[in-house]
Amino acid sequence: MTTKEHWQDRPEGGGFFAMWIIRTIALYGGRGLARACLYPITLYFYLRRKPERLASRQYLQRVFGKPATMRQVFHHMHSYAATSLDRIFLLARGESLFEIETEGLELLDACIDRGHGVLLFGSHQGSFEALRAVGARRPDMSIRVVLDKQKTPAMTRLLEDLAPDIGANVIDASKDGTSIALAMAEACRSGAMVAMLADRGRGHESLRHAEFLGSPAPFPISPWLLAHTLQVPVILCFGLYLGGNRYRVVFEAMADRVEIPRKQRGPALDALITRYAQRLEHYVHVAPYNWFNFYDFWQQDVRATAVHDVATVGERVEV
Repeated sequence: MTTKEHWQDRPEGGGFFAMWIIRTIALYGGRGLARACLYPITLYFYLRRKPERLASRQYLQRVFGKPATMRQVFHHMHSYAATSLDRIFLLARGESLFEIETEGLELLDACIDRGHGVLLFGSHQGSFEALRAVGARRPDMSIRVVLDKQKTPAMTRLLEDLAPDIGANVIDASKDGTSIALAMAEACRSGAMVAMLADRGRGHESLRHAEFLGSPAPFPISPWLLAHTLQVPVILCFGLYLGGNRYRVVFEAMADRVEIPRKQRGPALDALITRYAQRLEHYVHVAPYNWFNFYDFWQQDVRATAVHDVATVGERVEV
């Protein structure tokens, strides 16, 4: 991947047939056999996916402050494979095979009990399926996930085959911004949790820079504009993979309401994104092999950073 190639342009790893084989091995051979198969699978992708390998090396060098070794890069890619495999078991069998500890769950419970909905902002870090498993502990509370189904069609189809209700609870991020905002508003009005990843923007989105692992990095502004429009509490969530069958799901209060004054929009957005980036960096250091943005995060071609040049969905949707 060149510095000008956008992450959306990279093809999905494998295909539906490969995903079907992995699912079959996992569900009929067990988690132990499936995890053993991850080593040759990871080696294959390590050798075949040079852009992702280089991106991993660059990222790990930032985290550890020295050149990354081949072993570390392999471990990074293997961690991604392990969490991807665990998505199958978490959806098919819930959390019975795992040890999932939580931090800050009382914050989420308090927001849920108000009945006005809540936004959960995560990142491409660890496992989002672990968050779903924790959410299942509150069957009275629905969770809607903002997810681009078109980016990973094979994985999306696999997961929906395992849990058909997953598709019904996804807000498709590949649709236009107004449709996404309206779906999120409807979910919040019904008192649901609405979860989305706030660390990388799609090709058409406006971005602003915040310091992250030693250099300014581009982050999307749309999650914060939506939060301002929806006027519901925002909680940060991180589903960290700790190795083996262990996960830690962390919830942190971000804002009871996000306020972005029109005349101070740039500084307000910068403050929000900077705080988010700081917490993201904290958890990157807690679990460095959990960061699954396998592209040059810092050198992304930023095509639009001036917020006042963009007609945002937040301005067009009334909740």
